[in-house]
Amino acid sequence: MTEFSLYVLDIAQNSVTAGASRIDISLEQEGGVLTFTVRDDGRGMSGEFLDKALDPFTTTRGTRKVGLGLPFLKQLAEQTGGSLSLESEPGAGTALAATFGAGHIDMPPLGDWPGTVTTLVQGSPDIRFVFKRSVNGKRYGADTDELREILGGDVPLNDPDVLVWLNGYIEENEREISE
Repeated sequence: MTEFSLYVLDIAQNSVTAGASRIDISLEQEGGVLTFTVRDDGRGMSGEFLDKALDPFTTTRGTRKVGLGLPFLKQLAEQTGGSLSLESEPGAGTALAATFGAGHIDMPPLGDWPGTVTTLVQGSPDIRFVFKRSVNGKRYGADTDELREILGGDVPLNDPDVLVWLNGYIEENEREISE
C-alpha cells in the first residue's frame, strides 16, 4: 500500500467485519517513532487462529484465499525498525499495536487521514469510533458517541453535511499539530 492511512482503513475494516460495536484507533508520533493501535470489542480470535493471523495464507474472507493486510503491516513495521503485536480473546475483541520508524525511507506517507476517518464513519455509522491523533505532544481526537449526542440523534453520522464537517475538523487539527 502506498499510503499508511490505507493500512489503517484495512485493519479497522477487520474490526467492523468482526462485529465490533466500538473501535478505538490511535495514531501517535513522538520523535522518530510512530505508534498505531486499534482496539475493538468484536468477536475476537481463538488462540489457534491468532497464531496464524500473521500468515498471508490465513484469512476469514470467502472471496479470496489470502489475507495480506496484517502480514504487510508487520513487514512494514519491521522494515522501519519497529514491531507489531496482536492480542485477541474470543468474545472480548482484538488489540493491535505497531511501531514504526517514522523517518525511515521505507515508511510510506500518512496519506489521507481525514478521508480515512470519514470513510470509516460513513461506512459504519452505528459503530462507536474513538479516534486519537498526536504529534510530539500536540493532540486531538474525535468520538462518534459525542457527535451523536451533539446531533441529538436526529441526524445520522453518515449524513453528507456531518461527513464534510468531520473531514474539515480533522484537516484543521492535522494542520495545527503538524506546525
